[in-house]
Amino acid sequence: MGPTAVQIYQSGTFSMRHRVVFSLLLGASVTVTAAAQSLPPQDWPMFGGNVESTSANPRPTGITAANVAKLERRQLRLPGTVDASAIYLQGVTVHGVLHNAIFVTTTYGKTLALDANSGDVLWEYTPPSYRALAGTRQITNSTPVADPERQSIYAASPDGYIQKLAVSDGQPVWRTSITKLPQREKMASPLKLFQGRVIAVTAGYFGDRPPYQGHVAILDGNSGKLLQVWNSLCSNRTGPLEPESCPQSKSGIWGRAGAVIDPGNGDIFIATGNGEWNGTTDWGDSLIEIDASGTKILGNYTPADTEELNARDLDLGSTSPVLLGRDLIAQGGKDGKIRLLSRKAIAGIGPHKDSELQTVSTPSGTDLFTQPAVWEHDGQTWMFAADNGGTAAWELENVKLQEKWKNGTSGTSPFEAGGLLFVYAREGGLNVYEAASGKHIATLPCGPGHWNSPIVLQGEIILPEGNANDHAASGVLDIWSLPSGQ
Repeated sequence: MGPTAVQIYQSGTFSMRHRVVFSLLLGASVTVTAAAQSLPPQDWPMFGGNVESTSANPRPTGITAANVAKLERRQLRLPGTVDASAIYLQGVTVHGVLHNAIFVTTTYGKTLALDANSGDVLWEYTPPSYRALAGTRQITNSTPVADPERQSIYAASPDGYIQKLAVSDGQPVWRTSITKLPQREKMASPLKLFQGRVIAVTAGYFGDRPPYQGHVAILDGNSGKLLQVWNSLCSNRTGPLEPESCPQSKSGIWGRAGAVIDPGNGDIFIATGNGEWNGTTDWGDSLIEIDASGTKILGNYTPADTEELNARDLDLGSTSPVLLGRDLIAQGGKDGKIRLLSRKAIAGIGPHKDSELQTVSTPSGTDLFTQPAVWEHDGQTWMFAADNGGTAAWELENVKLQEKWKNGTSGTSPFEAGGLLFVYAREGGLNVYEAASGKHIATLPCGPGHWNSPIVLQGEIILPEGNANDHAASGVLDIWSLPSGQ
């Protein structure tokens, strides 16, 4: 008779597969519930679920206000911290067998495929740089993206590379570098995929150690060829920059959604952090719209107090732009403000200042480091945002953001599903609210985190825990499921 799970655990020599199985043996049943089985198939192929990063699931999940507090949690032990969000593909073939698969990337670039039902590690990709970087300050907080054919995913690693990995076995198809100085230029944001092109952005590491610049890199998804790089400083120059060759530094792109894309025409929207601004070639603390090819600026916005923002470390680009439809964009920042803007008003190459339609406070009037969620409900557009001191909801009425509710509970990037709002508190706990009223429904217990955020689909909530800045070699993934038989 073989060793028990406890004996394997106590030996200290158990494999990653044993770690996950042990966690499941201590947790709830992994039986797929009848309710989850009856729901239509759902994928969640990228951060926010789509290229706009709305973080709202319009399809039935089976999770309701009546049963959310009854969800059963499993904790999976991972070989690294996932300080980001997960993606999910239902019914994909891995090693010749169909699986509902979760994909995550850890702090030092390991990308994992996990079976959503059993928790087993299906495969693990480890970049060649892992041993050299593990435990250092050189990290990533990126979320991978899956291709529409569900045959490949694209993931970032802190060595400055993007890799295309086969869903079937995790083997790399190609690896491409998008920066000439990965020690200074960080990939903090999720990857996006639009019409066969991978879009990645770069920022700087904590402390803003120069030289570095923000870049938008566009790669061919099939070949991995780097097609174009748009630079937020020295933007008259295309292609990868030697950071020291540009006289300006900073202006990183590090919002939680990364690049946000108009699904109609592929236009790319980004927001930059602190850096020089001149309205022609240097675009610190700005919202920029560039065309799908990454070759020209189509629109721009910079707050009138851009010099003060730069001097006081109040990055406009602490969050990504929010596409609200009807020609409208919301843009938050570290100065505690959310600005409502018109795409038409900021169109064109000329610099645009003082063009806000409205300015409202972030939930607690402090830094906004998270990505707001956008919910289309009863013909109206809602926006939810959370910061370190509160969570709030607005409804778009007459080209204005009308606050509908607010509380004093902190959160990372919110997620709406089935009329419920799921908000992870950095100090621990996943709070669930009625999206329209703000009524608190439940707090699901879990540990603390940083930029992690949940996804909710077909009877499950999936949430990584932990903080990449702890530089840990292990981490936790929480999965809440409907109880067996429901």
